[in-house]
Amino acid sequence: MRRENQSSVSEFLLLGLPIRPEQQAMFFALFLGMYLTTVLGNLLVILLIRLDSRLHTPMYFFLSHLAFTDVSFSSVTVPKMLMDMHAKYKSIPYEGCVSQMYFFIFFTDLDSFLITSMAYDRYAAICHPLHYTTIMREELCALLVAISWILSCASSLSHTLLLTQLSFCADNAIPHFFCDLGALLKISCSGIFLNELVMFTVGVVVITLPFICILVSYGYIGATIMKGPSTKGICKALSTCGSHLSVVSLYYGAIFGQYLFPKLSNFIDNDIIVALMYTVVTPMLNPFIYSLRNRDMKEALGKLFGRATSLSR
Repeated sequence: MRRENQSSVSEFLLLGLPIRPEQQAMFFALFLGMYLTTVLGNLLVILLIRLDSRLHTPMYFFLSHLAFTDVSFSSVTVPKMLMDMHAKYKSIPYEGCVSQMYFFIFFTDLDSFLITSMAYDRYAAICHPLHYTTIMREELCALLVAISWILSCASSLSHTLLLTQLSFCADNAIPHFFCDLGALLKISCSGIFLNELVMFTVGVVVITLPFICILVSYGYIGATIMKGPSTKGICKALSTCGSHLSVVSLYYGAIFGQYLFPKLSNFIDNDIIVALMYTVVTPMLNPFIYSLRNRDMKEALGKLFGRATSLSR
């Protein structure tokens, strides 16, 4: 069935952030700075990993993909939000809204799978250090990333196809700063039971199960640490666990509240604050709390700056 028969709207109106007009300039500068920090920080991480041969390990392989995902994830929503902060008519075409929702879900799920792959890498490094290179071979790392992309694509595609079957009548105002799936379902004038069922079911597969896998991995890591004295290799591997757990806490804490329990969010302002956390704040913090605090990354950064300084002379 053609889209025109399913929906009577050709565009949606994004209501944006609930801020006063006199605060627009301040928040615009704040979010622009955070977005630029996100892009530059994550691109720097990718550059360092690519240029420094010492960082050509499974952990940094996953980290480079996570950095790319964070840049893409933030770029799906933040530039449009910044444009709308200076626009009188904050509209987005129907096709653009559906596309934005698709890529938002895609990169959200991809983040989840990549974080889980990184947890498995830490498990292999700490619990099986003597067999680490055998376990985390290049083929397995590539396979984990490929599976992450395929599952993320399938998840976002299922939500998108179901959304295109819904009708949107007179009310085309979305009380959000981007085309969020939950906000779109609220303004639909069709039955959304199937959409909500799939949202919960797919959410369990792409969010809850990876989170359980992370908990199990760290359970084994904790048990291994308690068994005997730490070796130098284990201490080095553990140096990344604290940062990884910080990323896990920020990411999954926001996701659980926003998507798996949508009925618990009674205030749209609360939804927006949570969305800002995982679309703006978390991608910006990841290069700092996971990468730039790492000794190997600091050495690679110093090496890069030293090379740039010598070339400029």
